[in-house]
Amino acid sequence: MNINANETLLLSIERINFFTYNVCIAAPPNIVSDGLWGDQLNSRIPMKSSLPLFELQLLIIFAVTQICRYILKSFDLPQFIPQMIAGIILGPAIQVEMVDKYKKMLFPYPSQDTLAAITSIGYALFIFTSGVQMDLSMITRTGHRAWTIAIIGLAAPLFICIPVILNVAHLNIHVTDQVFNIAAIVQSETVISFAVVASLLNELKILNSELGRLALSSVLVSDLMSKTITCLTNVFMDTDKDHILVLFASMIAFSIFIPLIFRPAMFWIIKHTAEGRPVSDGYVYIIITIVFALGWLAVKINQDFTLGAFVLGLAVPEGPPLGSVLVKKLHFFANCFFLPIFVTCGMMKADFFSHYSPKAVFITAFSTLFIHLVKVIACIIPALFCKMPFKDALSLGLILNVKGVVEVGVYGILYDDGYIGGLSYAVIMVNIMVIACMVKWSLKHLYDPSRKYTGYQKRNIMSLKPDSELRIVACVYKTHHLSPMKDVLDLCCPTAEQPIVVDALHLIELVGRASPIFISHRIQRTISSSCQKSYSDDVILAFDLYEHDHIGAVTSHAYTAISPPTMMHEDVCQLALDKVASIIILPFHIRWSNDGGIESDDKNTRALNCKLLEIAPCSVGILVSRSSIQSASTIRLALIFLGGKDDREALYLAKRATRNSRIKLVVYHLVPKDQTPDMEYLRDSVALEHIKKLNLENLSYEKLMVNSGPETSLVLRQIVNEHDFFIVGRRHDLDSPQTEGLTTWSEFSELGAIGDLLASSDFESRACVLVVQQQFKET
Repeated sequence: MNINANETLLLSIERINFFTYNVCIAAPPNIVSDGLWGDQLNSRIPMKSSLPLFELQLLIIFAVTQICRYILKSFDLPQFIPQMIAGIILGPAIQVEMVDKYKKMLFPYPSQDTLAAITSIGYALFIFTSGVQMDLSMITRTGHRAWTIAIIGLAAPLFICIPVILNVAHLNIHVTDQVFNIAAIVQSETVISFAVVASLLNELKILNSELGRLALSSVLVSDLMSKTITCLTNVFMDTDKDHILVLFASMIAFSIFIPLIFRPAMFWIIKHTAEGRPVSDGYVYIIITIVFALGWLAVKINQDFTLGAFVLGLAVPEGPPLGSVLVKKLHFFANCFFLPIFVTCGMMKADFFSHYSPKAVFITAFSTLFIHLVKVIACIIPALFCKMPFKDALSLGLILNVKGVVEVGVYGILYDDGYIGGLSYAVIMVNIMVIACMVKWSLKHLYDPSRKYTGYQKRNIMSLKPDSELRIVACVYKTHHLSPMKDVLDLCCPTAEQPIVVDALHLIELVGRASPIFISHRIQRTISSSCQKSYSDDVILAFDLYEHDHIGAVTSHAYTAISPPTMMHEDVCQLALDKVASIIILPFHIRWSNDGGIESDDKNTRALNCKLLEIAPCSVGILVSRSSIQSASTIRLALIFLGGKDDREALYLAKRATRNSRIKLVVYHLVPKDQTPDMEYLRDSVALEHIKKLNLENLSYEKLMVNSGPETSLVLRQIVNEHDFFIVGRRHDLDSPQTEGLTTWSEFSELGAIGDLLASSDFESRACVLVVQQQFKET
């Protein structure tokens, strides 16, 4: 390759051999320019100065990447694919004479090295935050399935692919040198990255599904094993045997002493951080400095620069307060700014127009595809032996075969160090793009985590047999939700004859870690020390006290789920499914202050409530709480009944409340003048007649005639201040005269027309509202 010195940042360049150039550079180098009209005698013009050229390159790469992302967003590609396509556009892969002129002007030799070196900082910090988000305690909790799948998935390709590819390459010995280092390519293709798999699962929103948890456990084991193999390979590639022993001892010391020294230091930082306060920025800057210092040390012992960042990341306690702060601080700088440019620069190295023989291309393509096929099969077979359905086993095999930004970095290092040639690098970059897209698209069709909730047995309050226990999943996000949840449990009137079982689920947003966590605190208390602080001490204590106050009538179990807000519904549904719950109680997303103003509004909570209304395996209740009713001597309860299965579900829940003498229930039956009897009307009549026949002193029934939505609103406005608590059904017929016009002005569709009206600030009410939806999908 002949290079014109005018197309570089160098004064002169002369090629000596294939790998070596004799160059002359300015000393000191031109870092800044004298401006557009500056002195050109000293060559301090923008396009010949490093800093302005670097800034322009960043701007161009960012602009092309965003354009690609906008054009391709409808194809649902993995997040890093537009960045790689930008690298193809800006690199030598596309050769148009007029465009090449400007490419050489914008990316002169050797400015790419400066660009890659600086953006590698983002890659190192990405590896560091990936290590921070890893939960090494998963290793001890991982079952035999994950270990078996990880070990076989890693070992089988190494033992099968290397001999096969060597034989194919020997048949074409004259192209072997042009292809690649076979051992390096097989090892790199076999390795899977925890960060890449976690990113894929997060994109697909199956991070905390059953398959997602198994995949994370398997990839954690596989990633640590593959990192160990890579480190040992780097040690034994040294030709000096005496030096090998020194490098091996240094690697062992590096891996042992970093956690021993820095992990206690991290806990010291946490200990000296006030509860509820963020970690001091000074500590964060010191840790980031240590990341680069350990990277320099890793290079000195013949390891990758990122090894120090990875090991230190593992030493940081995941989650808040320290792990979450580091991830938040570095996310934009590493993941959003430098890492995309690093990926683009990696793709810009690929040259598809060099003179490669067809046989070399064939061997490279065959090798990569063969390795992927063997790896997928190696993951499927143990999964099938563990009695997983074939679709789930295939999905798991694809997940553990995905490629991403980590592989771009790995192959970039191999290419720069000369372990693989230009052909191998170009083909492998295309392979990464194809595999990532195929895996994501295939998984969207193969695996649907919500399918296990459909077509299941009826789970609602109406279907319960007399005197059977009522199982409730009570979800709590904040401690102020505890008191309203107890109010609902009181309305269920637990007794020894009709007990309730409460599975209290504390939902916490996943921050500073990649692996979602689901904790059963009853199990945790049997295996953990008494001094260990739980994530949910207040929740555990509150429900333990409630159980103690209702001995023989209430059984409570506390759980904690730490997962991304967009995937919390998986934890709720899975718990409701496992515990055969009849209803899930959810807090409303708005909290009101004492003066009636909005104190907090959590959009994530609202999104979760809406999702659960769609897919929950049992009935769902959304609790709008404004004041506590626990201390009241008499509780004035009202049921608004229009008709339909949701209202009948609410009626059966209200019926349970009448067993408590201090609860006064009024059933308001809103009826239009002209109503055509149908099956729903007959079911409503039967349910209401059953309530009327109870003849209880604390139960009354009122039938009110309404013919339009405004009349319904007027009736509710008249009675809203006469009651402390309302129970209503969520859904009603679209052509129902009682709700005509109300849905048009409804602000919160998840509450239904009546629930939204009662929760409206226009009513100026302090009454609580429980909106009930019967199980959405029935057999």
